[in-house]
Amino acid sequence: MAASTSLPFLLIFSSMLLFLSSAFLILAAPESALITHLPGFNGTFPSKHYSGYVTVDESHGRNLFYYFVVSEGNPSEDPVVLWLNGGPGCSSFDGFIYEHGPFNFQSGGSTGSMPQLHLNPYSWSKVSNILYLDSPAGVGMSYSNDKSDYTTGDLKTASDSHKFLLKWYELYPEFQQNPFYISGESYAGVYVPTLASEVAKGIEDGLKPTINFKGYMVGNGVTDTVFDGDALVPFAHGMGLISNDLFQEANAACHGSYWNPANESCQTMLNRVDWELRNLNIYDILEPCYHTLEIREVLSGNSRLPSSFRRLGETNRPLPVRKRMFGRSWPLRAPVQDGYVPTWPELGSSSVPCMNDEVATSWLNNEEVRSAIHAQPASLLGQWELCTGNIYFSHDAGSMIKYHKNLTEQGYRALIFSGDHDMCVPFTGSEAWTRSLGYQIVDEWRPWYFHEQVAGYIQGYEHNLTFLTIKKETMLINFCCKLMHSFK
Repeated sequence: MAASTSLPFLLIFSSMLLFLSSAFLILAAPESALITHLPGFNGTFPSKHYSGYVTVDESHGRNLFYYFVVSEGNPSEDPVVLWLNGGPGCSSFDGFIYEHGPFNFQSGGSTGSMPQLHLNPYSWSKVSNILYLDSPAGVGMSYSNDKSDYTTGDLKTASDSHKFLLKWYELYPEFQQNPFYISGESYAGVYVPTLASEVAKGIEDGLKPTINFKGYMVGNGVTDTVFDGDALVPFAHGMGLISNDLFQEANAACHGSYWNPANESCQTMLNRVDWELRNLNIYDILEPCYHTLEIREVLSGNSRLPSSFRRLGETNRPLPVRKRMFGRSWPLRAPVQDGYVPTWPELGSSSVPCMNDEVATSWLNNEEVRSAIHAQPASLLGQWELCTGNIYFSHDAGSMIKYHKNLTEQGYRALIFSGDHDMCVPFTGSEAWTRSLGYQIVDEWRPWYFHEQVAGYIQGYEHNLTFLTIKKETMLINFCCKLMHSFK
């Protein structure tokens, strides 16, 4: 979400977990960053939490905010996993609050009231030290004293995130030997490989502290204009969302290329496709785009989902907001291209369609919460927003395919995973570009099982590249934690 919110969940398999000699972790982390309590939570933290700012540009006062959850398992051996949400312009508290953080958030019952926090049994912190980062400056709780820094792009974001990591490891030296992975979803399909390349280059250049970088993971990630742009129509057809007749007509008119219609006939067919898909939840086509109290009550009463997931599609906004569908910060059938990437407000929507950020907004804009997590107050920073319109962002790194090829050929592990019902960045595009690398298949496409049930489908390539699709129920309920353990 704020990146792709069919909520694809991260897989860390056993070959990514390396044994270290230390059996006991002595924390050298800054005590000033320690979180001692969180408003809305009355229990005991199962592990230590830290948060605060790292300054990546002293002269400008450019500061990136992080929230670090120490592993509830074996902190000295478990990997450090950096999580990045997409946008561009969306806060990684999206992942923390709504996806795989240490808590499930329950609404306080009335607008603006304090949410109640309960321990999340499927948190990634069960098996990893998880680091959430708001990036670039101007997003979430991150900020700069020089507003010119809010004009940014892929390459500057990657450079700043790398500077952040180097300084963060100086603050937390006890984690320098742990395996390190970079992960994220949606537009983090750009953030992750560009940052991974910066980290790999830093290691090659001998930058200190040395980061024990092992690989990266991308979920439903933006990758390439053509592959991403051509993915939607085949996905919609394969999922039974458009008729075979419409698919055949669109395919004939567009000659199999849908992202940049070359003639009026193609445009007409694509407009018909848009019409058929207009009322769906683009991030999870099986979930409702809430519009009425009755739908909410039916789902909540019968759902097996954790409480923090049950209202993700809820909105008080009426149906007409769905005149256009968006893929984070770009309209449907208009994949990210080189140059300026518009923000949500510029696209005519004050918030992400079908997504409710009420719980996160009320919690993170509470001054007691901000104080507890060492974030700047709203009087200095402004209100927290799930996806901001404060930045002027340019896609200036081009296609990510060259980054993936370079990184995997250097020996870094890559897991490309897709929720199979995400229409924002469909799995059809991710599957196509991974094949385009030309790598030999070493593990044929096959079902992947968990508890004797098909949990998804997996295909392995040479150079430690893996492509994985994830079934919806597994993805939402138990994928993040239980499936990690199953690969041990």
